Amino acid sequence: MPLLDYSFLSKILPKAKIKKGFRNAKRSYLNRVRLATSLFFFGMGFCFATWASRIPDIKSMLHLSEAELGTLLFALPIGQLVGMPLSGKIVTQYGSRTISILGLLVYSFFLILLGLATVKWELAIGLFLFGFFCNFCNIAVNTQGVYTQQLFDKPIVGSFHGSWSLAGFCGALLSLLMLALKLSPFVHFVIVFALITLIVIFNYKFIIKAKVKKPEEQANYSFFKNPDTTLIWLGIICFCCMASEGIMFDWSGVYFKEIVKAPGALVVLGYTTFMISMASGRFLSDILAAKYGIKKVLVVSGIVISTGLYCAVLFPYLIPCTLAFMMVGFGVSNVVPIIFNVAGNNEKVPTSIALTIVSSISFLGFLIGPPLIGFIAELTSLKYSFAIIGVFGVLISLLVSRLKVFN
Repeated sequence: MPLLDYSFLSKILPKAKIKKGFRNAKRSYLNRVRLATSLFFFGMGFCFATWASRIPDIKSMLHLSEAELGTLLFALPIGQLVGMPLSGKIVTQYGSRTISILGLLVYSFFLILLGLATVKWELAIGLFLFGFFCNFCNIAVNTQGVYTQQLFDKPIVGSFHGSWSLAGFCGALLSLLMLALKLSPFVHFVIVFALITLIVIFNYKFIIKAKVKKPEEQANYSFFKNPDTTLIWLGIICFCCMASEGIMFDWSGVYFKEIVKAPGALVVLGYTTFMISMASGRFLSDILAAKYGIKKVLVVSGIVISTGLYCAVLFPYLIPCTLAFMMVGFGVSNVVPIIFNVAGNNEKVPTSIALTIVSSISFLGFLIGPPLIGFIAELTSLKYSFAIIGVFGVLISLLVSRLKVFN
């Protein structure tokens, strides 16, 4: 566990007697810190959901074909990949508090630039920068999540990721309102930037200003000179989870249309129930982890992911498949929050760098999973491709069972 300086509490808790960091701090103020961290997670999810909800409108405005849109959208993950080697070092050097505040503001500001794009190259550059600063914000805010967790005796980190998922629904609802009012993406994005700015203004004082007291081996840490194998295995576990999550995002609608033969608007039923289940599961994961322990929760989550995918393959009918996708959503909901918290408490590596390592490996799963499905489906069928991805859930359970960090 990183050694943290919790002297910031003496500023926001002037009447509290600080002893051993935080033990005697007033619970109400600690809950305010927790709320601030949750709202920063919410802000990240709200930005991404806002962009995703207006993609069809921007496609029409720029007169893009499906192939052109697909090529341009690839600029966003490229920006994220470019930012990954830098984000951990920057967050460690300047502090997660500073980068969280600036990162969320800059991340939301680039929404406005996306709304101003009038030609393809402008959109491509905007998406690259949007993805680039998204990664800085992601590492800094997740680092804050790890630090905030250390203020509490009970698991709370799942609720932070639940806030991110909840933001997806709120972002979609706001987009429906913007469409009903016939407001352009630019106006919509300006409104969201204003909302994010308000979140930062009213909560930045409660974002943890913690200094990591780095031992000599942490101060000069280099992953390539002295790789931490535990972090690599944690990243592989997240890779399996993110690959399963990625195919739900990109292929659930196609599966319901081509395999389940869902009529009309019901083709979105699988995706919708998956999202609801994943968001709900993240808010429940803290309760489950406290009651059963993180190892049992992760092992069961991997089994649930595989069971859900195989049930969708064996019973490709509307109701069974809907329930199966709900199982997948609940399974993936627990993995990333728990793994990120375990990685962030690594004793040998600074929190932000540890999170960068794990998130970099896991992000590859999110990128590789959906194309892999398409390739396998082209060679065989979509059902077989889902069955192959189902193996990832089993791998999660096996790896968690064998890693000593969970004992």
